[in-house]
Amino acid sequence: MRITSSSFVKSSSKSKDCPDQKFNEYAFIGRSNVGKSSLINSLTNSKKLAKISGTPGKTLLINHFLINKKWFLVDLPGYGFARKSKKEKRIIEEIITDYFLKKNNINLKFVLIDIRLKPQKIDLEFMLWLNQNNIQFKIIFTKADKLNKKEFIQNPDQYLKSLFEEIGIHPEHFVSSSKSNLGREEILNSISLQIDSRKV
Repeated sequence: MRITSSSFVKSSSKSKDCPDQKFNEYAFIGRSNVGKSSLINSLTNSKKLAKISGTPGKTLLINHFLINKKWFLVDLPGYGFARKSKKEKRIIEEIITDYFLKKNNINLKFVLIDIRLKPQKIDLEFMLWLNQNNIQFKIIFTKADKLNKKEFIQNPDQYLKSLFEEIGIHPEHFVSSSKSNLGREEILNSISLQIDSRKV
């Protein structure tokens, strides 16, 4: 897929306030500091579309970006930032839950995982919640440029093995690097295939 245009449309705190459901949505979510904004900028070939902050957990709303004037890329709040208060964490949890359970035009959901880390409890709990609510998703491993060759081969397989042992699922996955644009075409092609399938 070739990205010819991308623009910010709206930030919302609830699903009912999101833009009109005229366009299908492709949602990206992950733990705070997983590299979500950098990935979005890489996918859209833009340096400034999604704001990159040095402080994790700055995305507190549902951000919609219109891509090619045909579909929405959705940037969801990052979860699990330790420095947030219990109230802030609860608000973010409510935003995420509301979005996934009430929006009916989300075509693909991508969960971003830092490829350098072993499975984190908060990620496993979130993916378990998705699975329990029959919400299918794909995994995008981020920050692959920070691995050596051996880790690049082993880490995704080890993570997916642990995920299957813990939850019993083996979702489709992509390995990405915002720095080198690794995985960019594969991720965009998966979106393109899904868009094309809805035309049939």
